[in-house]
Amino acid sequence: MRSGAKVAIAGSVFVVVAGGVGYGGYNLWNGVTGGDASPDPRSDSPSSPRTGPVTGEEITTTARDFLAAWAAGESDKAAQLTNDPVTAGTAVLSYREGAKVTKAVITPGAAVGATVPFTVKATISYEGVTKDLSYASELTVVRGQTTGRPLVKWQPTVLHPKLTADATLRTGAAKTATIKAVDHNGVELTAEKYPSLRPVLATLRERYGSKVGGSTGAETWIDSGSEAVPDTTLLVLSKGRPGTLKTTIDAGVQAAAEKAVKSYARTSVTAIEPSTGAIRAVANNPVTEFNTALSGAQAPGSTMKIVTATMMMQHGLAKPTSRVECPPTVDWYGYTFENLKKFKIDNGTLTDAFSRSCNTTFIKAIGPLDKKDLADTALGETARRSFGIGEEWNIGVPASNGSVPESTGTESAASYIGQGKITMSALNVASLSATAKSGRFLQPYLVAKELDDREFAKAEPLSEEVASGLRTLMKAATTGNGTAAEAMAGVPSPKGAKTGSAEVGSQATSNSWFTGYSGDLAAAAIVEGGGHGGDAAGPVVARVLKAG
Repeated sequence: MRSGAKVAIAGSVFVVVAGGVGYGGYNLWNGVTGGDASPDPRSDSPSSPRTGPVTGEEITTTARDFLAAWAAGESDKAAQLTNDPVTAGTAVLSYREGAKVTKAVITPGAAVGATVPFTVKATISYEGVTKDLSYASELTVVRGQTTGRPLVKWQPTVLHPKLTADATLRTGAAKTATIKAVDHNGVELTAEKYPSLRPVLATLRERYGSKVGGSTGAETWIDSGSEAVPDTTLLVLSKGRPGTLKTTIDAGVQAAAEKAVKSYARTSVTAIEPSTGAIRAVANNPVTEFNTALSGAQAPGSTMKIVTATMMMQHGLAKPTSRVECPPTVDWYGYTFENLKKFKIDNGTLTDAFSRSCNTTFIKAIGPLDKKDLADTALGETARRSFGIGEEWNIGVPASNGSVPESTGTESAASYIGQGKITMSALNVASLSATAKSGRFLQPYLVAKELDDREFAKAEPLSEEVASGLRTLMKAATTGNGTAAEAMAGVPSPKGAKTGSAEVGSQATSNSWFTGYSGDLAAAAIVEGGGHGGDAAGPVVARVLKAG
């Protein structure tokens, strides 16, 4: 081994340290394991590829050789140690040249099975500025399918955990101007303090940085390669001058939302001001580049009964005081729908059925629509005309419009209780409550439309009778034996809510949905696999509403 790099091995733990100035192309290792395209020179029988799981020695040696070659900037050598040398070679070379990496120190840890974790300290230099970028990643050693050699299983995350097949690591003048995002009261919003806002802030910067007077600096970033996914800044080499961007977020409500989603895995929540449509909070757990709270597309379960009840009132099928049937089961085109644990309500009203979330009521009572040729289309028309669902929502960052498509047969019945083809995000469902509270749909928004002359989606105001009826139904769900009563017990009045559970494919436990309002704040949450709406999503929404 030539000078310029050291590899120390102690049991199964080894350390790779590449020295010298930059990537000198040193021959750091003799007798490397080689790629999948040629026989292993160390094999006793090159014509008989080795089979079976990779051994501990193979894992250690392969990882050591790959990391040493990568640390030295020897992209060809590193690539030949993977099971996809063409893709890997290009990626390793781009890491060095595109990111302006002049030195890399890589420290592996002990292997866990065939996986080797490691840390990287990359020195990045650009226009006279040098800084270190440190992070952790891992690689997995597999056996080559044709040669039987131990090889690094190639995937972009080996080079950096946030890299994807379409993304690249870049260093240079920032693509967009720096922003200082603030809430509606002027409180600064940072990804460090409000982690769920990280992808939101990245998108806001890309869209509005140049519109609020900011200037660019020099950075290292993950270039997503897609307009739909924001780039991710990893290192700031020199700061630009930030322009101030005012958002509709409320720092206090956002903080409560951040804490609330931590109570459950795979949770999303949003909060909206019904009187204006201003988005006051957006939170997800875990935080990923895909913002589930805003862009999710999942069956909303019985929270959809807000729309179904509206349709029933608008078509004269029932009022809050109307007597309706709530049998344990109901048949629709040969398929049987049932209530939770097959409960029933004798001689009850629509208010009773809504408050206890009786599925059969919202299927059985709509039967007369068949005679009006509306059974398959009325729900979608109500969702669009009265709640803006399906219209184009331009909130300032990517967001789902919601979808209530035309359906037939049993799918129509399923749609009345939020199943079938219907999909919504937490933002869409929060807007249902906001519309019920205010009596009219106001498209949610995150930044003022004047910034880029966006067109807001519109819908017809609810009649006073329907709006009042909806508030009566949603208030009843929060009192007595209503399904939302326990979760909303400590939430200030005036208040209303609706629970929901949505069965998803082969998922063992249903998704938990909950939406509600208190005063001038409406919110909705989904807890994937959370079960009953009041049990998991309910407390998340209640915590957010209390912060308002």
